[in-house]
Amino acid sequence: MKTNSLIDEIHEMNLAYLLLAQRLISEDRSTAMFRLKIDEEMADLIQELNARQLTRLSRVNQLLCHFGHDSAEQLRQLTQNPREQGLTQFHASLLMASRPAASSAAEG
Repeated sequence: MKTNSLIDEIHEMNLAYLLLAQRLISEDRSTAMFRLKIDEEMADLIQELNARQLTRLSRVNQLLCHFGHDSAEQLRQLTQNPREQGLTQFHASLLMASRPAASSAAEG
């Protein structure tokens, strides 16, 4: 029973992620590509998905979204910074920006 509940939650998270991704892409494509760490081709594919395709894709049993941090150390830097002075959002943006987009990682 618990496994089915977790799978249902994964499906819901996937659908919410896909809908948010589509919205971000339609509102500001370049910023969306940066924030989602996707390339032009992936942005095109996500934007073109219809409701039926979104639903079908969201029903996979794996999360489509992923942590934007490559290591536990990056996450630790954000959550355990003793010098917290309202710069957490800025610091997170810097860490996330340093992570290469999918196309850049594949080329390197």
